[in-house]
Amino acid sequence: MEYEFKALGKDMSAPSKDLETFPTPANVKLVSFTSDEVTSHCPVTGQPDFNTVEIEYAPDQKCVESKSLKLYLWTFRDEQIFGEGLAGTIAQDIFDALEPFYCKVTLEQGIRGGMQMSAVAEVVRDEA
Repeated sequence: MEYEFKALGKDMSAPSKDLETFPTPANVKLVSFTSDEVTSHCPVTGQPDFNTVEIEYAPDQKCVESKSLKLYLWTFRDEQIFGEGLAGTIAQDIFDALEPFYCKVTLEQGIRGGMQMSAVAEVVRDEA
């Protein structure tokens, strides 16, 4: 099967909000990604935040292409957002792009000021 991706297999030198997808292969029930290269900035102090993000979703019809996901996560490097908001935004964006059964994002922020912060955001399909 031939796929037409904008990012995969091409030189990309800029972040992108475009989450590319492909049809979910047979028998795939759970997909997860982990990245420790997600950065953002505190909206109050402007200080950089270094985050580890774990993304987990139960696909229905679509899976996310990993290079487009990496470029998407890169878009937050200059964004001023609290870690909790970052987790929620990523979960919602992935849910909107893939329409999975559920999407869960766990964000662990690097220690700043002696504090470790973790946030979990989950979006679940309403089957009603």
